[in-house]
Amino acid sequence: IDSIWAVVLPGSLSVYNMIVMRTYFNTQIPEELREASMLDGCSDVRFLLSIVLPLSGAILAVIGLYYAVGMWNDYFNPMVYLTTRSKLPLPNFLREILIENQSMSFSMNDIKAIRSALERAQIARVMKYGLCVVGSLPMLLLYPFVQRYFVKGVMIGAIKG
Repeated sequence: IDSIWAVVLPGSLSVYNMIVMRTYFNTQIPEELREASMLDGCSDVRFLLSIVLPLSGAILAVIGLYYAVGMWNDYFNPMVYLTTRSKLPLPNFLREILIENQSMSFSMNDIKAIRSALERAQIARVMKYGLCVVGSLPMLLLYPFVQRYFVKGVMIGAIKG
């Protein structure tokens, strides 16, 4: 409770991502590399660190992007596990702003109240769209750096022609 690990650890292993990585390793890393490394006295850990990971840049970038977007958009787990306001991520603050903006109440006694309510509704709509842009901007800035790996990594398991 009230730790970054309470947010990171529950979502740190996805079965789908594990299957995608396993498929990549089985199809893209030749078995001959494994046999050659065993003949040279390479351990399993050294094989992973020295041979497999350098050859797996595409899949690591794709899985990293999946996790980054998933963690960035997650608001529920931090809302449940984090109690210190300074540790809450940006989506929680954006959610609070939207909820406070929607909860404005008004009475329909006169035209001025209706007009001000319509103006507040317009401001709320503009604020909602602005918050969507602010919330998605960091991922939009991250995507061009990962995009070149994304096409190669997502096509794992596709039919080769």
